[in-house]
Amino acid sequence: MPKFAEKQAVLTPNSPAMIDPYKTLTWEQVDEIINRAANIILQADLGEKRRIAVFAENAAETALAHLGGLFGGASSVPVNFHLTADETSYILRDSESKILFIDDKTAERGIQAAQEAGIDLIVGWNCEEYSTVMNWDDWLKTGSSDSSPDAVVPRPNLLYTSGTTGLPKGTELPPTMFAGGSTMTEHIQGLAQSGFAEFGTHLVVGPMYHTGPLSGMRLLTLGIPSVILGRFDAETTLAAIEKYKTESALMVPTHFVRMLALPEDVKEKYDVSSMKFAAHTGAKCPVDVMREMIDWWGPIFRDAYGASEVGTVCAITSEEWLNNPGSVGKSIPPFTAYVLDENLTELAAGTEGRLFFRDSTGRGIIYPNDSEKTAQANPEPGLFTLGEIGYINEDGYVFITDRFSDMVVSGGVNLYPAEAEQILIDHQDVADVGCIGIPHTDLGEELIALIVPTDPSSPIDTEELASWLRDRLSHYKCPRSYELVPTLLRNTMGKINKRKLRDAYLNDALR
Repeated sequence: MPKFAEKQAVLTPNSPAMIDPYKTLTWEQVDEIINRAANIILQADLGEKRRIAVFAENAAETALAHLGGLFGGASSVPVNFHLTADETSYILRDSESKILFIDDKTAERGIQAAQEAGIDLIVGWNCEEYSTVMNWDDWLKTGSSDSSPDAVVPRPNLLYTSGTTGLPKGTELPPTMFAGGSTMTEHIQGLAQSGFAEFGTHLVVGPMYHTGPLSGMRLLTLGIPSVILGRFDAETTLAAIEKYKTESALMVPTHFVRMLALPEDVKEKYDVSSMKFAAHTGAKCPVDVMREMIDWWGPIFRDAYGASEVGTVCAITSEEWLNNPGSVGKSIPPFTAYVLDENLTELAAGTEGRLFFRDSTGRGIIYPNDSEKTAQANPEPGLFTLGEIGYINEDGYVFITDRFSDMVVSGGVNLYPAEAEQILIDHQDVADVGCIGIPHTDLGEELIALIVPTDPSSPIDTEELASWLRDRLSHYKCPRSYELVPTLLRNTMGKINKRKLRDAYLNDALR
């Protein structure tokens, strides 16, 4: 196989291939780094599952560690850089990862997690003060810059999603999101079929532990330069578009909301005309927000509705959306959308019900280490739901109106209330707790905790309770606010109907 990016490295060795907030790497540099990383990983004893984990914030090294794993025949596991050491340790053990990549922001948590998970090799950048961490540059020097063999079989990423039981579940990047192939040449040919492949410089906006930014990073293998941003800032994003003349990006509704909220003179200051394609995912975009973005950037958007477990199940272009405002699109192969009642009987067009999809390949949703959850996710072989309520119009366009699952989508991030609930219930002042999602202008939804105090006559200090939880759970998973209530409306079986609880809270019926 030719060396990675050899064509670009030979034709334009000094032109930028990858830019992050701290550095610019040329094609020649990227070519050498990825081949060195791939050859080291190829020779490493990674066990049967051949997994490595990347626990770091957005940076060139983060992308290069994943790409080195791809070309080295390993399945890389992106770990959310907000996680605590205990949460990270669980993922490292469950995934059976053998190498951990970290940065200075995650170093202390990563080192502790690796020790608990029995990982001997930790590779880090900007981590010189930690004696147990091998420096990224020194690690690369141990590998050959020769081309890695074409016979390497590409392995999909293992992604971790929060779960209704409180523990994250690993799911392999599905065939709809991973180009596959029996060789690296075939894999790159598959990547060339991506909707992003025909455009120039790609802008990585979201954190690279999410499916979309992770997939966008792989466009580098096609010779498409990448500009990788750090933590999201609306004006910085506009400035990057103008400076680097980026042509494609993947964003979530919160990104749109925050850019639209900038003062008009700030928005007008930047030229965004280079943008030709913007995919939108993470959550249904509010109608007014999408309309304003189309007015501003033009009809360049493609709404991709789906989940990490299955990839995109519905899609819609800006032109279609303008004729069907609010829709998430039509189902795309291999999926077919259905609206079903509680007995899984199909409902007529325009009738609201539970939204399901049938996968014609029979795959559906798979959690490799959890056969019970896999069975729960697929009530029939290949039939699954993402927990939404909606309807399908006469033309086949899907509209989402509500959720019937407990999951809350906040800022494009999936949150499961069970994770916070299972910790909060252990607090001595909490008799009962239920976490729900309520509307939020910026984030779409926000997670709040409804608390029944142990002693109603002695109110709980909710600020102290919030601090107590943050010491035990990643901040982004914690409720944004806490409310004391007399009841959670449990039924005679002791269960909470989260939709009824949310409606009661929003209608002030819990006072």
